[in-house]
Amino acid sequence: QMDEKWIIISEEDRRPGAMTREQYILATQQNSLPRTEHPQFYPVGIYGWRKRCLYFFVLLLLVTMIVNLAMTIWILKVMNFTVDGMGNLRVTKKGIRLEGISEFLLPLYVKEIHSRKDSPLVLQSDRNVTVNARNHMGQLTGQLTVGADAVEAQCKRFEVRASDSGRVLFSADEDEIVIGADRLKVTGTEGAVFGHSVETPHIRAEPSQDLKLESPTRSLVMEAPRGVQVNAAAGDLKATCRKELHLQSTEGEIFLNADTIRLGNLPVGSFSSSSSFSSSSPSSSAARQTIYELCACPNGKLYLSPAGASSTCQSSSNICLWS
Repeated sequence: QMDEKWIIISEEDRRPGAMTREQYILATQQNSLPRTEHPQFYPVGIYGWRKRCLYFFVLLLLVTMIVNLAMTIWILKVMNFTVDGMGNLRVTKKGIRLEGISEFLLPLYVKEIHSRKDSPLVLQSDRNVTVNARNHMGQLTGQLTVGADAVEAQCKRFEVRASDSGRVLFSADEDEIVIGADRLKVTGTEGAVFGHSVETPHIRAEPSQDLKLESPTRSLVMEAPRGVQVNAAAGDLKATCRKELHLQSTEGEIFLNADTIRLGNLPVGSFSSSSSFSSSSPSSSAARQTIYELCACPNGKLYLSPAGASSTCQSSSNICLWS
């Protein structure tokens, strides 16, 4: 090693461009440091199999990104994704619009479903189509089920209204069924069957058709507080029964107003020389007697008696004993 040398420079020697003492000392020390003949170098980075693995993973990541991008573009192309929606589904300001046939595998909750103005709305299912309505508590308040065998509605009140005026045409609840149409028309061959009473202000048959009220196994009763009126304006009125026909008026009278009143098959009491009376038909005594007197028994039975100078009902009253 070389000895350190100190050089004193006076203040007068400090001129512009002259070396200072400190700079001179540092320059002298650098020249005096030993120099090695074989310097050592340390490599920086990744080499060998680590480098190959890193390149392989980078290449694999690049291929995966390209495949994902291609699959994303293919899905967008197949599903027809657009700015407004995907496929037949379009998102508008009023809601969601579906065009064509759509299938729902899970329950669908919507507020309103309607079709276009020029096409109907079709709900189709392989089994049943069920529409449920629930309240704010989640309880079922109404249900409409369209099945293969029947259409069932479960609700407190069922109504059918007219499309133009909104008038109730049909309504049903637990207490009554109301039909609000102007005319109730039954087209079945057996007519209408009522299990209980029927209350109506008017019953009329179709033009050129007969009106028939029938009770096959029980009696037919028509009641009204102000009377029952049966009219046949252009035809006959027939009342036929198998056993007895009762015309009864508790406080009034039975008024028969017609040009001709005929009572057929009435028994006829005839007078014989043995002072006995017999019952025969009007045809057997028509040759001998042409005028008869109508008589009535205490029980209301009517019979004919040969007319005479005076009433013969008393003489023929024995016919009432055989009735």
